[in-house]
Amino acid sequence: MRDQPGFFDVDDRLKRLSDLGDQLEGFRAAVDFEMFRPDLDAALAYSDGAQGGRPPFDPVTMFKALVIQTTNKLSD
Repeated sequence: MRDQPGFFDVDDRLKRLSDLGDQLEGFRAAVDFEMFRPDLDAALAYSDGAQGGRPPFDPVTMFKALVIQTTNKLSD
């Protein structure tokens, strides 16, 4: 039964990350990423979805991932 996550495990893990200085919380406090949405939408020019298929990822979320990847010197 120890391998099964408990009821408060997620909350405890998120609190521990916050106490250690969560990078996502720091970015959220410092940068308003939503101000980049119009520029990202214009630059990406996604299709209207008339032909079906999986909808694209949110451009702001992908931009956040690229910023975090760059600041931590990570590759694909």
